[in-house]
Amino acid sequence: MPSPLHRRRFLSIQLGCSALAAIGVVIAPAGPGLAADAAAVREAIARGEKFLADKGQAADGSFSPAAGPAVTALVIAGLAKSGTPVDAPVVRKGLDYLLGFRRDTGGIHTPESAIGNYETAIALLALAACNKDGRFDKEIEGAEAFLKGLQWDESEGLTPADVNYGGAGYGSKGRPDLSNTAFLIEALRNAGADADDPAIQRALLFVSRSQNLPGPHNDQPHPEKNPDGGFYYTPANGGESMAGKTPEGGLRSYASMTYAGLKSMIFAGLDKDDPRVKAALEWLAKHYTFDENPGMGDSGLYYYYHTMAKALDVLGDETFTDAKGKAHAWREELADAVITRQQPDGSWVNANARWMENDPNLVTAYALMALAYTKAEPGAAR
Repeated sequence: MPSPLHRRRFLSIQLGCSALAAIGVVIAPAGPGLAADAAAVREAIARGEKFLADKGQAADGSFSPAAGPAVTALVIAGLAKSGTPVDAPVVRKGLDYLLGFRRDTGGIHTPESAIGNYETAIALLALAACNKDGRFDKEIEGAEAFLKGLQWDESEGLTPADVNYGGAGYGSKGRPDLSNTAFLIEALRNAGADADDPAIQRALLFVSRSQNLPGPHNDQPHPEKNPDGGFYYTPANGGESMAGKTPEGGLRSYASMTYAGLKSMIFAGLDKDDPRVKAALEWLAKHYTFDENPGMGDSGLYYYYHTMAKALDVLGDETFTDAKGKAHAWREELADAVITRQQPDGSWVNANARWMENDPNLVTAYALMALAYTKAEPGAAR
């Protein structure tokens, strides 16, 4: 899972879950003239919420329980951010299930979980979205402390010179990656941490080392071989990109991680004049599309949609100008792309099963989160 779901491969190993290959999904191309209005967005959200409440949720309040608490947490966050009241039965039952995984450490994960960081970060996002009247303050505080304890830093004997420093992985022993680190930063900010929080500033060091931008913020060898300004999965363990390598041996950039990197940098206090932000925006301007996750095709398409929505929302601009100089009303265009792909039963699902995007509960959660930002005032769904 994870909302990127590069972590999904770990879940697949852990769960041994079978692909939902028989769903028979047809993904239509995004209609360039749909121009979804607010009413169409609300209708799509309502249909997605109904699917989750009527068909997605189990009697114990869970969603896709074989995956542990993470899918349930993503669904709760998607429902809350897209407008479902936090006291609605579907949300309340999901929260009860989720909190059943709370540990004495403050973490919210399965026992002996190999992905405790990921599960807890997503749970923190859900709790922060539902923290009406401070009802989850205690749980949020515990989850924050747990996540900070898992971050790679001086407690592991590292210094800022170490490539792993500041990063977060699936668990305490997992090598850090940008997807998990981006969830860490977002969860902490959503829970109320400031941009200058030490954990977020440590994480910024790792984020910067995940960018194909040679210079003072990235001392790793990878950017010199592919200095295009985009982001890859991790600089750790010799570097890895889910999009593979260039002929020169560089790590290929891809869009979902580049939006994750952009979002993380903005959350960490960088502005549009910072060279790291400029380089990321230049790469994204060259690859602006809703037809695919650039660099990955249809792999992780819905993770891409919701990460893009969050990144452009926190950036704060209502239009995004591509490399040809065309200004795009990105909220409307994203709404068009997501609504066009909704299934007749109200769900969303990806014909490409990679990273568990054949799970309609997971993908519908991603879609609802993306749509929440298309109908919101800037920053409202954060």
